[in-house]
Amino acid sequence: MNHSDKLGKALLEHIELVVFTLIISIFIASILTILAMYSKVFSKILIYMFSVIYSIPSLALFAMLIPVTGLGKVTAITVLVIYNQYLLLRNFIAGLNEVEPGIIEAATGMGMSNMQVLFKIRLPLSKKALFTGVRLAVVSTIGIATIAASINAGGLGSILFDGLRNMDVYKIVWGSILSAGLAISVNSILRKIEQII
Repeated sequence: MNHSDKLGKALLEHIELVVFTLIISIFIASILTILAMYSKVFSKILIYMFSVIYSIPSLALFAMLIPVTGLGKVTAITVLVIYNQYLLLRNFIAGLNEVEPGIIEAATGMGMSNMQVLFKIRLPLSKKALFTGVRLAVVSTIGIATIAASINAGGLGSILFDGLRNMDVYKIVWGSILSAGLAISVNSILRKIEQII
């Protein structure tokens, strides 16, 4: 209670990091998904490439980018955006491709262009899969953003790592509770929205 301002500041920093990351991630993933719709080969290459990157430990990827982008939020957001591409693209592409071929043929037969089919047919019919991708990306970002504190990106991880450095049990416990609590709370809220959709 004596340090609620510090905890609140760290929580807001964490949420800010997550929000910025998601806005950029969804924007890039949307463009890549549209391009992937025109080529199955390109689609497979994208998913394979990002799955390989996703398998790299986050600390290693942070370390690889520090010489280029330096310590801080820029490196953290860059890594988080790269990680999110695998989760988003996998769900976006799978969702759009699961639309019944007969519906696509009917829309094409009515004279719709590929872009019209994408926005008027595919997107509305695959919104649940798209939202699942976003939910997974949000939860993943919250978790990995905690580790980003190790490169001075701020957020809840700063409390956790500070506690580990000083062997301060209170900081370790509160850093863990807030990080896990945020991920669980956001996941449950998004699951309920997903069910409504």
